[in-house]
Amino acid sequence: MPEINVEEYEKRCQEILQDSEVRFAALLDEFGKILAGGYKVDVDPRLTEEQHNEVCKELAGRVVKRKKFDVELGYVKYSASRRKHVVIMSFPIFEKVIMIVAEPNVNIDRLAFRIIEKLGRQWGEFFGE
Repeated sequence: MPEINVEEYEKRCQEILQDSEVRFAALLDEFGKILAGGYKVDVDPRLTEEQHNEVCKELAGRVVKRKKFDVELGYVKYSASRRKHVVIMSFPIFEKVIMIVAEPNVNIDRLAFRIIEKLGRQWGEFFGE
């Protein structure tokens, strides 16, 4: 399993946070611990720190569980959950995950495409490369 360069993903998360529709972008480990990234400055997280940590932990756990069907269905490129107040997305990267929290009215597929573009070459096949 390739080692992930956390500093590189800090830069990528900061670049993703430049998107006007993104509120939060972070690299999480398989236990939901934030390794890089975070909230956009001056954004109301809508959750307490404890609640946010629980959401991260649950999301990371779901990403790990989805890998069970990778052979039969292919690996997950991204997953999204549209809620009333936010959209939460996950982009698995080896044993880690990029978690995105976006504005509720975002076009999920367009945002996913923009994020995948910023994540780099390992996502090339998404574009048919």
